[in-house]
Amino acid sequence: MSNVKMNGVVLSEANVGDFDKMLTILTPGAGKISCIAKGARRPRSALLAGTQMFCFGEYLMYKGTTTYHINSVEPIEVFYNLRTDLDKLEYATQINKIVQDVTYQNQNCYKILQLLLNTLYTISETNKNLDLVLSVFKLRLLCILGFTPITRTCTSCKTEEGLQYFSLKDNGFKCEPCSRQDKSCIHINESTKNAIKYTIMAPAKKLYSFELKSDSLEEFKLIMKLYFKEKLEL
Repeated sequence: MSNVKMNGVVLSEANVGDFDKMLTILTPGAGKISCIAKGARRPRSALLAGTQMFCFGEYLMYKGTTTYHINSVEPIEVFYNLRTDLDKLEYATQINKIVQDVTYQNQNCYKILQLLLNTLYTISETNKNLDLVLSVFKLRLLCILGFTPITRTCTSCKTEEGLQYFSLKDNGFKCEPCSRQDKSCIHINESTKNAIKYTIMAPAKKLYSFELKSDSLEEFKLIMKLYFKEKLEL
């Protein structure tokens, strides 16, 4: 069987037998795949570092009947700080779970993988507010999955003025008159509006380069929690 080389990030790991591991790895082209790492739990195994949860690496493997088998790995980023801070680990694990829920095998996951790596890096290497990071991640992921909110005009009457409400049902901003007929509308301030617009449009590498004051953060957090639940039926 011929070997293939793929980059990917470890979404989960489980012990198999005395020294082996079963991994779930997210790759850009093959989607979410299952991999066996023989002997990865041996103390001196060359696979030890590259088969830990959250590790991003370059994997040399071959495809078996139902799973891939890892021959070697070159770790690129292990996000060490996620393992030394319980709060960061908790949020990274939430994001990891979300990614597992929305990905599958043979899916083009390039944009999701890019978002996941940028998010893990932000959590691991910066002191960004973790609720802000999680909320931004949820909105950007929804955009990738086809649920980009309408922000330029009212989702009902198409006016560009007075857009001070967010409609969970109709996927975007609404003016005050139209919001009266929509029980899913939530009033938002200008900072929250700008945060939503920025998250939708920002370049991948600058996605997390903004802050929100506490009142706007609470609004943004609530909207993203409800919008995410609404669109993915969670």
